[in-house]
Amino acid sequence: MGILSTGITGLNAAQANLLTTSHNITNADTPGYTRQQVLQSTSTPLSTGTGFIGRGVNVTTVQRIHNQFLTTQLLQVQTQSSQLESHYNQIKQIDNLFADPVSGLSPALQNFFSGVNDVAANPSSAPSRQAMISNAEALVSRFHSLDQRLSEMQEGANTEVRTHVNEINSLSKQISELNRNILLTEGSTGGHPANDMLDQRDEMINQLSKLINTDVVKQRDGTINVFIGTGQALVVGTQSMSLKAMTSPDNPQEVAIGLVTGNKTILLPENQIQGGSLGGILNFRNESLSETQNSLGRIALNLAQTFNAQHRLGLDLNGALGTDFFSTPAPQVFSSTGNNPASSISASIGDVGALTNSDYQFSYDGANYTLTRLSDNNSINSAVAPSVGSPLTMDGVSITNAAINATESFLIQPTINGAKSISVNISDTAKIAAAAPVRTEAALTNAGNATINQASVNPLPIDPNLQQPVTITFHTPYDGQFDVTGTGTGLPANNQVYTEDADISFNGWTTQIRGTPAAGDVFTIEPNNNGNADNRNALLLAGLQTQKTVSGGTASFQASYGEMVSLIGNKTRELEVTSKAQANLVTQTEQSIQAISGVNLNEEAANLLRYQHAFQASSKVIQISSSLFESILRIG
Repeated sequence: MGILSTGITGLNAAQANLLTTSHNITNADTPGYTRQQVLQSTSTPLSTGTGFIGRGVNVTTVQRIHNQFLTTQLLQVQTQSSQLESHYNQIKQIDNLFADPVSGLSPALQNFFSGVNDVAANPSSAPSRQAMISNAEALVSRFHSLDQRLSEMQEGANTEVRTHVNEINSLSKQISELNRNILLTEGSTGGHPANDMLDQRDEMINQLSKLINTDVVKQRDGTINVFIGTGQALVVGTQSMSLKAMTSPDNPQEVAIGLVTGNKTILLPENQIQGGSLGGILNFRNESLSETQNSLGRIALNLAQTFNAQHRLGLDLNGALGTDFFSTPAPQVFSSTGNNPASSISASIGDVGALTNSDYQFSYDGANYTLTRLSDNNSINSAVAPSVGSPLTMDGVSITNAAINATESFLIQPTINGAKSISVNISDTAKIAAAAPVRTEAALTNAGNATINQASVNPLPIDPNLQQPVTITFHTPYDGQFDVTGTGTGLPANNQVYTEDADISFNGWTTQIRGTPAAGDVFTIEPNNNGNADNRNALLLAGLQTQKTVSGGTASFQASYGEMVSLIGNKTRELEVTSKAQANLVTQTEQSIQAISGVNLNEEAANLLRYQHAFQASSKVIQISSSLFESILRIG
């Protein structure tokens, strides 16, 4: 019986190895499958007077060839790779959109100012004026189309967030169910590992790490706890939490993420949601996309308001002062969902040149009113509620009214709708203010060689006496002084000391006299009546193309747009390089895991032959045992 039992143990061991090898071969292409191996140990030998005689082999268990260190490393590098890849795939769309020499903003800007220059060259030409309006409408249309594409990306990002939340919830539920099944299965088999279930669970975690940063903590009972982001519990043993895609309480145009706990949903700060494609989408939406849309809107607002300010200083063909050439939107303001419905604030843009690409938050803590720049969290505050007479101002954004309760807040987006809502305010070619509203003349009877420059109009606001006639008369006998007569604040002004090329300013205009005047010389500043051929304001409008009016007076419209395109291009290239490098690291880690845990079909085929021979040999032992037993029976 000893030989028979020994043969049977060998037969069982060979059979177990054959079954395991067959299982490895059939699952060679199964995602997440880990090669399995039979663990064997010798049976307790029989003690005899002649020594210990072996009694065969025991099959201890079947285990996975699994390296936990490499698996954990794969989760880390893979979640970073997915985040970089997701961000790169999204920002590449912006790069392609703005870098296109045809569909970008640069050609439309150039065409618009070419039309302005054409009006400056032919101020009384109706076709030139119509071309300027048409080019302006084309520029506005380009702003609209670019912003529309960015808005579509915003909605697409929101949809991706919702989709990813559903996928994460599905995976967390499956992981918790596998935890329960593994716990029950291993408990009912005396602690033997449920290898295939463990592989399935690891594959679920692997898929989860592609969506969001995932940390795994193994428990003594064989279950695992899964934490996402920066430590939010998603799976605890056999219980799974769920995420919820919800409208942001601060910005209804964005989808935020909450963690459902019981009957409550806790809003997760987006800086705590890191890693995976979800982290990449949020980074893209909150950084690259938001900054690009704000930057485009800032260019549109700066162009419109700067052009409007100069246009209002001119005179149109009807003899009226210019009006706003473009229409622009006010800052977009959102009240937080927790605010009292009666609470409100008023926000305006005081200095368009000081605008940044950031959004702002206005809040009140019961003691101080605070305006915070969200890009870097710098803030200013006041203990007094802002008003028209005492606004709270930061980066050109002013809060001029605040009816707000303690702990309430408002989101302010000063530039977000700049490109979306800009429009041309003039359709009548006669209303283009190409001329200057005043002109200067020297009397024909002047005896000196002094000349007077054309008067320039001072920046807004317009002086109500701008077009009132003013006369400059040098004293007789000449004593180096002159008198200024006419209607206006501070007029008449007698005994003014003459200094060559010094500014002479009254009624909102400024001029200079050059040369040596004679006694009684007269110069006049008067309305520019019938100035159809005057192009002075048109020249100033055309000159805005190269003036540095953006970013606090450091860049022109074209330079600011070029800087935006360059930043997008550099960020895209950076993400492309780092994404490829991280993907290579993922591949290397996967190869390391496969070298240990993967199924090698050649090796398994050799094992089949090996275990087949072992099975046959054990069968032969049983056959011999049977033959010996029959011989004993015959002797008896």
